[in-house]
Amino acid sequence: MSDTPLAKAPIKTPKDLAAETGRVNVQINGVWHQFPKGTRMIEACRQVQVAVPHYCYHPKLTAPGNCRMCLVQIGMPPRPAPGQEPQRDAQGYEAITWMPRPVIACANTVSENLGICTTSELVENCREGVMEFLLINHPLDCPICDKAGECRLQENAAAHGRGTSRFVDNKVKKPKNVAIGPRIRLDDERCILCGRCIRFMDEVAGDPVLGFTQRGTHTTLSVHPGHLLDSNYSLNTADICPVGALTVNDFRFQMRVWFLKETPTLDVNCGTGTNISVWTRENTIHRITPRRNNDVNSDWMPDSHRLNFHYIDGPARLTQPLVKHGAHHAPTGWPEALQSAAARLKAHAPQQIAIIASGRMTNEELSLTRALAQAIGTAQVALVPRFAAADALLIAGDRNPNTTGAKLILDTEDPFAKLDAIREQVRTGALRALIVLGEDLIADAGFTADDLGKLDFLLQSHILANATADAAHLVLPAAAFTEKCGSMVNLSGRLQRLNRATDSPGLARDDWQILRDLIRALGGEHPQLDQIEDVFVQLAASIPAFAGLSLATIGAAGVPVLDTGYQIPLLENERARNG
Repeated sequence: MSDTPLAKAPIKTPKDLAAETGRVNVQINGVWHQFPKGTRMIEACRQVQVAVPHYCYHPKLTAPGNCRMCLVQIGMPPRPAPGQEPQRDAQGYEAITWMPRPVIACANTVSENLGICTTSELVENCREGVMEFLLINHPLDCPICDKAGECRLQENAAAHGRGTSRFVDNKVKKPKNVAIGPRIRLDDERCILCGRCIRFMDEVAGDPVLGFTQRGTHTTLSVHPGHLLDSNYSLNTADICPVGALTVNDFRFQMRVWFLKETPTLDVNCGTGTNISVWTRENTIHRITPRRNNDVNSDWMPDSHRLNFHYIDGPARLTQPLVKHGAHHAPTGWPEALQSAAARLKAHAPQQIAIIASGRMTNEELSLTRALAQAIGTAQVALVPRFAAADALLIAGDRNPNTTGAKLILDTEDPFAKLDAIREQVRTGALRALIVLGEDLIADAGFTADDLGKLDFLLQSHILANATADAAHLVLPAAAFTEKCGSMVNLSGRLQRLNRATDSPGLARDDWQILRDLIRALGGEHPQLDQIEDVFVQLAASIPAFAGLSLATIGAAGVPVLDTGYQIPLLENERARNG
């Protein structure tokens, strides 16, 4: 063997490793970091928790660079004289020489050995000047502005403004309280001309009806002549408006945002499973807004889904069990209702009983529906289909939010297949008892009042009084989607979590509790289920796609559990724009 010692490989520093992974070295406020090539400066700062104030920039839209609030100071290492090596520190980084003028961080990208400073005197003076300019014509109506508490102009004025105004002339007056669409209003005197709304309607919604008119201090946001801001995605412009220029009619002057509690949960109006935030106070829902999930809905949601919540605390809400005596319903208690249901179901042979469940039910509720069918001994279980035209953005053609979960739990490719047979057997008298969970059969499933009148026993669980409830012998009040916890699987196979934002009114109960207690009343064997988490644990043990998961580990963004091949159109459009 040779006595020559082996040469040691040089130790690579983070600076040297950056190039091997397609990253560049960037100094931000004196600290070196590594970022992928092409990262915008403002995004690089955000990734390391360095705040850069901005108005016009939005990560899902193009960057026009017109507000100038995101100015930062940049620098590069000086070029060494011929024959000299650059000066480096112990880690191999070169010293930065700062340029005397700032650049906008939203429209410029990082490069090797770039220095970014967000706290220099130059930057602070620039921000102060931009804020002074933006506030010259801005009205002093913050106490009555609906954006108070969420206004970026307020926040940045406090952090970067002068505190006093040098402007002595009269402010320019612009249109105020203008209905530019059926669901949204414009206070143009508050507009700071960031253009976010214009770019959203053009680039995301595909309905470019907004634009600027006039020039200089008289520039005004306007709808194109002969058009309205009536897109089903129009209210997203109010979400991204950094000031109070665009406000939602449904929420305008209803509640101050600092009084509201924000609960992350899911939209249940279609199979996309849009992530939302429910804003409540004192058990009342005041608004719903989209919640960012780059794998589901990006930052957006349709207006029709956003506004579909007022029925939850409407006058038709069921708040106590009802039993039918003759032609009328009378209130009853839960123990009596469950005992009555069990007795009347046991009076029929299993083949005379069917269950019609809902694609709006959670995985946990569908699991207990399957257990209820086993306790009864019936194989007649079906869901109500709910299909309509998709909109090529976020609204799916399947209006049930949990069809994919139903396929997994009920172990069928078509959970709607038996509905027609059940309806026909009700009409012929072959079925004598029917359990309906979360559906109005007369409105949505092709049944008539005469069909339901042929049944010996009809049990319905629902949140609203409806035509099926009128015909039911026993009506059980259930929980709305904002009043329950659980999980659903969207059309692309992502398991997501519902969270409780409000409590159920009166004696209404969570659906899984109703099903659990009905199974117990029937004498069905079932493990102890005290919490919704217990139901999911049992479910995860029987469904391979859920193995190893719990409600806690699903997380706020959800977990992909199934590859269905379904692509959400809005996300495909977003990827194309990014490319």
